[in-house]
Amino acid sequence: MRVTINCAMSADGKIALTTRRQTRISNDDDRKRVHKLRNSSDAILVGVETVLSDDPKLTVNPKYVDKARHPVRIVLDSYGRTPKSALVLNGESKTLIVTNESTKKTFPNADVVRSGKKEVDLHELMKILEKKGIEKLLVEGGSRVIWSFLESGLADEVVIFVGSMVIGGDQSPTPAGGAGALDEKHIVALTLKSARALGNGVLLRYEVVK
Repeated sequence: MRVTINCAMSADGKIALTTRRQTRISNDDDRKRVHKLRNSSDAILVGVETVLSDDPKLTVNPKYVDKARHPVRIVLDSYGRTPKSALVLNGESKTLIVTNESTKKTFPNADVVRSGKKEVDLHELMKILEKKGIEKLLVEGGSRVIWSFLESGLADEVVIFVGSMVIGGDQSPTPAGGAGALDEKHIVALTLKSARALGNGVLLRYEVVK
C-alpha cells in the first residue's frame, strides 16, 4: 500500500488558528489538486478530532473532477466518539470507523473495524485495509494522525501546500503533532522531490526516507 500524507499550512507552518479553529489556507488551484488526489485514491483517512472540529464530508467535489468517484472514508476513532450526525456518516460513500478492540459502538451507514488494545494499531490496520483492496491511502489529518503515520514508518509521501499567510501563535497547531521526536534519531527524514508555485502558494512534494 502507498500512503500519501496531504496537508496545507501557512508560511509559518500553522494549520489552524491559535483557538484550533480551521481557517482557509488552500487557494482554488490547490483545492482542485486535492480533489483530483482524492479521486485517484482508494481511501481517505482522518482522525476523529478532525471529524469533531471540522465535520468534513471526505468526498470528491464534481466541480473539480470530471468523473468523480467516492473513495472509502476512514476515521481513526479508538473510543468511538464520532457523532451519529457527522457528515462522514451521510451514506454518500462507504465509511469505516476504526475503534480499539474493546469499543463496541456501532454507527449508521458505516462498518466498524476494531484494532489495538487502547489506541488503534496502525500496522494491523494497514493489513486489514490491504485485504479490503485498498492500495492507495490518502491521509488528510489531523496533526496527531499525521505524526503517527510518520513515526510508525507507514507514510511514503508527504505533500504540503504552503499558503501565503502568517497565522502565528504559540498554541496554533502544526501539520505534525502528537509527541513528536524526542531526540535526533526519531526525526523523520524527507527527500524533496519537487517544489512549484500553485496560484499564490507553493506546493512541496517529499518522499519519506526509509
